[in-house]
Amino acid sequence: MENIVFPQGFLWGAATAAFQVEGATDVDGRTDSIWDEFCRQPGKVVGGDCGEPAADHYRRFEQDVAMMADLGLKAYRFSIAWPRVRPDGGKVNQAGLDFYQRLIDSLLAHDIAPWPTLYHWDLPQKLEETGGWANRDTAFRFADYAAATVEALGDRVETWTTMNEPWCSAFLGYAGGIHAPGRTEPAAAVAAVHHLLLAHGLAADTIRAAQPDAKVGITLNMYPIIPVDPGNPADLDVARRLDGLQQRIFLDPLLRGEYPADIVADLEPFGFSEHVHDGDLEVISAPMDMLGVNYYTEHYVSSTPNGESGPSPWVGVQHASFPARDAPITDMGWEVRPDGLTAVLMRVHQDYPRLPLYITENGAAFRDDFSGTGAIDDVDRTGFIASHLRAAHAAIEAGVDLRGYFCWSLLDNFEWAEGYAKRFGIVHVDYDTQIRTPKMSARWYSRVARDNALVAVS
Repeated sequence: MENIVFPQGFLWGAATAAFQVEGATDVDGRTDSIWDEFCRQPGKVVGGDCGEPAADHYRRFEQDVAMMADLGLKAYRFSIAWPRVRPDGGKVNQAGLDFYQRLIDSLLAHDIAPWPTLYHWDLPQKLEETGGWANRDTAFRFADYAAATVEALGDRVETWTTMNEPWCSAFLGYAGGIHAPGRTEPAAAVAAVHHLLLAHGLAADTIRAAQPDAKVGITLNMYPIIPVDPGNPADLDVARRLDGLQQRIFLDPLLRGEYPADIVADLEPFGFSEHVHDGDLEVISAPMDMLGVNYYTEHYVSSTPNGESGPSPWVGVQHASFPARDAPITDMGWEVRPDGLTAVLMRVHQDYPRLPLYITENGAAFRDDFSGTGAIDDVDRTGFIASHLRAAHAAIEAGVDLRGYFCWSLLDNFEWAEGYAKRFGIVHVDYDTQIRTPKMSARWYSRVARDNALVAVS
């Protein structure tokens, strides 16, 4: 494989999320999030796992930061735990803020840029008990949390992400019941969509008021939606609906100041429009400085029923199935489709107002191969990242303003409803001893970051 050089100044980093890595779930004033409660519900998380101890990042962050520096990474995308900073959604907890101050200070001391995300799915459980994201007031409580966080940390942070993957929060959490809080209420899910976006806009305004020079954005998970039979009107309609729910219901209000009319009509039976108040879209569509794109796979969709019943995250879609194609799959069962990354980057570039893009998550779960020497030769994961970096570079060559890449994930961690059964990390974590072991993918990615080039896998 010939070397491919990335633009000068391209940002190389790795990403984690608070509930997935921190552990210390009842330490220094932190209270329950919706994920703590979800983990207690039998059958919701594989193995009955929970966020304790995760990767014990709360206590071991200095070691992890030093390891990132050794790997040559220049940015760390992490999330801040709302239940640490404002436990139960209430008063500010200085001990929680102090942890993030120590983390950021350590990153800066190692010449690593902190890229905090304010919300990566850990809503305080007390706010869920008053309606969660289905309650409009939660958006304003989020703005209060953002204000306290930026006041404490903003002097050391240049780039803020408000939300991570609001699609998952709304549709997996409130319609499909697959993620916390585990509700299966389509009307609550569509309300959550709007309130999450409103929270983003309110928080963005709050950040800019406190820190005018800050860069502010949001991260969306994006996937091409491909109809099985483009000549079948039913398949085309299902693809349209899924694309609207996955992509356009977020991109359009953020970047065009309006919701897509066809999806608004689709969601009218669930009361979507009643949640959109005068002035909301102006708040949501305030100019952003960057957009984060999380990419893992494509969706290949048919209108043929799949024979399954029960709650679905695809609100208003009666029949949808996802036939398998002839492609490699990850340990999550997701098809490896690097060309889809080029496609989603090109789509944002061509269809929406131009702004800098960053790949804020991309990676894969595979079963790690332990050799007799103790090395972890994760050839599949290394190849996955390499193929997707090639796809990202293709987008750059086509004119996309792509400025950085964060691999998911720095560490093996708590993988939400999959518990500890799936490993995405480029660094192996032994959950019994908390020993960290960089995998082949970490050693290779370190070379990529240092050379600013896609180097041959060896």
